[in-house]
Amino acid sequence: MRAFILDRYGSADRVRAGDMPDPEPREDDVLIQIQAAGVNLVDSKIRNGEFKSFLRHRLPLILGHDVAGVVVRVGSRVRRFKPGDEVYAADGRAGAFAEFIATKEDDVAIKPTALTMAEAASIPLVGLTAWQVLIERAKPKPGQKVLIHAGSGGVGTFAIQLAKHAGATVATTTSTANVDLVRNLGADVVIDYKKEDFADVLRDYDVVLNSLDKVTLEKSLRVLKPGGQLISISGPPDAAFARSIGVSWVLRLAMGAMSRGIRAQARRRHVHYSFLFMRADGGQLAKITSLIDEGVIRPVVDRVFPFASTKDAMAYVEAGRAKGKVIISVRES
Repeated sequence: MRAFILDRYGSADRVRAGDMPDPEPREDDVLIQIQAAGVNLVDSKIRNGEFKSFLRHRLPLILGHDVAGVVVRVGSRVRRFKPGDEVYAADGRAGAFAEFIATKEDDVAIKPTALTMAEAASIPLVGLTAWQVLIERAKPKPGQKVLIHAGSGGVGTFAIQLAKHAGATVATTTSTANVDLVRNLGADVVIDYKKEDFADVLRDYDVVLNSLDKVTLEKSLRVLKPGGQLISISGPPDAAFARSIGVSWVLRLAMGAMSRGIRAQARRRHVHYSFLFMRADGGQLAKITSLIDEGVIRPVVDRVFPFASTKDAMAYVEAGRAKGKVIISVRES
């Protein structure tokens, strides 16, 4: 099969188009013929080797995590899917930038009926990230205040809608060009970072979802009320995360050290800091499917690239100007 392959960690020139053996599904796997794949910034970070200490990928590696496609074969123990099903998934093992992928049954869900394959491929990673930050961890109550940084990005566009559905008052940061977009998604307070500093405007927030840099992370502490939560998906990782993925005690100590500074600042302000790295979960994805089919959540797709331009799609996402998600069309529907 055709695929985009990483042979060695490094820059964009380390990714090549080539042929790989078709994946052979295990007994609890679903073999999917991929029609569309979502591109995420984490794909470039994995390519650069930023997470190699705990993700344990074996090289050569096919990049990509978001898939939408059609089931062509199932393992002997699979019961919830059959050949012909239209499905989508976030695959924790990677492998989305290819013509086929074998994914664990527990990571897969039936595709939302109203969405195209490209739209469906835009959902899994960002949807699960937002779900795990907001619904699973933060648990905002109606009327509480949530700040979502980078509201026009992939996670941001989904998280705004999900936080509004939970009943929260939602603030977000974005550039001038995207103010109308985030307002239309439901943001109550929009901070144009080109004109004002969110830390000078916002106060007494219950939750902050950070996806940006260290400076933004530290300033976010200033907008939280005592007892509030700062949840970062861009780091630094903490010891609790290290324990959750079962890494060695050495790595637990290292990750604890990486986040010591921000955790100490959080304690001084009587708020809580934690790091979250999305985990694949077909059950949660099925709940997200229901929200999409009910019209609560809508996908935001910026551009669709042809499969041959996968490296261009990754570069476009790295540039940081995408509105919503960037998709690769692997196979015509």
